[in-house]
Formats: sequence, structure tokens, C-alpha cells
Amino acid sequence: MSKFLQAKFLISAEKLSQCPNYDLPEFPLLGRSNVGKSSFINGLANNKKLAKTSNVPGKTRLINFFKFSDKFIIADLPGYGYAKVSHEARNKWQKYLEEYLLKREQIKCLVQLVDARHELQKNDYQMREWVLEYKLPIITVVTKTDQISKNKVQSALAHVRKEFGGEIYPFSAVDNRYNEDILNFFSAE
Repeated sequence: MSKFLQAKFLISAEKLSQCPNYDLPEFPLLGRSNVGKSSFINGLANNKKLAKTSNVPGKTRLINFFKFSDKFIIADLPGYGYAKVSHEARNKWQKYLEEYLLKREQIKCLVQLVDARHELQKNDYQMREWVLEYKLPIITVVTKTDQISKNKVQSALAHVRKEFGGEIYPFSAVDNRYNEDILNFFSAE
């Protein structure tokens, strides 16, 4: 597979009924605000401007769909754990996201992103428990591996593997060496 696929932004949707209709496998990104979901999309696309990145947590408020060639779709979801929004708005998001995650037929596998620099957080565990309760397929991507030493990368991966099990992929938005394994996984589904 070519190292990069042609990627483009498709549409933003607030809820399931607004999601685009197509037959490609879809991979929603789950993760805390500021875990690097937009950087993950940009890194895989080799386009730093495709998904908007921000230093301010909670910027993503909608489900943003990105098409990678005619192979697959990545859906960037609002981050969990931090956003300066009302309790009412947060409850509405949760309802819409649950409906999307449970009823969207195009979803092949969820992708939970966790930050290599930090211990897994309470809300990472809560999200994983929710996913497992509904028996949804999931892989884990450990982001920001370029920001810690190589020894720490291995221990971070081992810790996530021990806590979450399943498929674990390292990722760096700076260094593309991990992209091929992730792209191969997405393309094989």
C-alpha cells in the first residue's frame, strides 16, 4: 500500500441522521480532548491542514468525516473528559454519540486514542468499559510517542496492552514510521 492515501474532509454532523451515506468502512476516533485525534488524521493523510488542530481542549463539537481515497472513512468525534460546555450540551452530545456508535452500520472498528506521555485516565477506562459492555470492536492507538524517549514508548505500549489488551498501535504526528501498520489495518477491514 502506498504510504499515503488521498484524504479529504467530507462533512460534519451533529447526530446519526445527518451522517453521510456511503459503503466504505468507517473508523470513529475516541479519545480525551487534546489526545491528538486531529493530528492522527493529519499524520495519516500527510496533510497538516486537513483536520483542524487546537491547543484548546474541546474544540471538536461535531462528528467530522474524512475520506481516505476510496478505502475507508475516519470519523473524528468530540473528545471526552474536557470541554467548556453546559451540562445540558454535554448530555446532548453523549446521547447523539451513543446513538451514532451503536447504530451506525458502516462502523467497522472503534479507535481509542490514548496519550503516551500520561497514565491512562479514569475517563479512558470508562470509555473502554462502555465499548466492551456493548461488545463493539476496538483497537488502541498510543499517540505522541515522539514526545517521550524510546524506552518510555515501549513501557507505555506495554502498560496499555496490559490494561486494555487487543491491538495496540504506536503513533507519532511528527514521525510517519508507524503509519503503514495503521493504514494497512484500516484498509484490510
